[in-house]
Amino acid sequence: LRENMRKIVLLLSTLLFLTGVSAKAEVQFGFGLMTGQVSTSGTETEGTAADTSVRNKSFDELFFGADLFAEFVADNGMTVGLAYVPVDFELGSGSRTDTAVATSAGGAENNTGTRTASADVTDLTTLYTNIPMGSNGWYGLLGYHFATITTDETLNASSYGNEDITGYQVGIGQRIDKFKYELSYSDFEDISLSSSGGNTNSITADADAVTFRLSIGF
Repeated sequence: LRENMRKIVLLLSTLLFLTGVSAKAEVQFGFGLMTGQVSTSGTETEGTAADTSVRNKSFDELFFGADLFAEFVADNGMTVGLAYVPVDFELGSGSRTDTAVATSAGGAENNTGTRTASADVTDLTTLYTNIPMGSNGWYGLLGYHFATITTDETLNASSYGNEDITGYQVGIGQRIDKFKYELSYSDFEDISLSSSGGNTNSITADADAVTFRLSIGF
């Protein structure tokens, strides 16, 4: 998280320099409300000698959320901002029931029971810019996401950890005074997790989202 914050500060400083946001620019603080759909496709690979199977699964999850933001707005509408989502978004959850698997030695692998797992996006932070497009407050949206994928699972003597990921955001919106609405698409980098403490299973997943957001600044 500390490394991500250093990246955010560096990128924000660079964007402020490149876009020429002056000291006369208006500084706004506010909040946004959002809804959309996050789509995730993943693969779990078993890492035991008795079971090397591969399982694929996809999820489409509707979400509702809110964020807090601070942004610099120049006279020409050029905007650079930082938004933080204090609530988590679920990527997906599921369960399966395993039975004992025979081994080459004639015994059975102790792999019986119900397994559950879920994953959430936490601490989603977005560095963004609004680039004016014509008149009437229309703008193009470019953003860069930082987030942590957290997992919660019940497995046979093993667990998955968490992973920090990044992603990009593109969209279009309109500003009307201090009010904005926008539609965007976000694509996150591939998620790769390996279990520890037991079976050496691994998960790879890809997530993207479509979001509609309303915001107001003060």
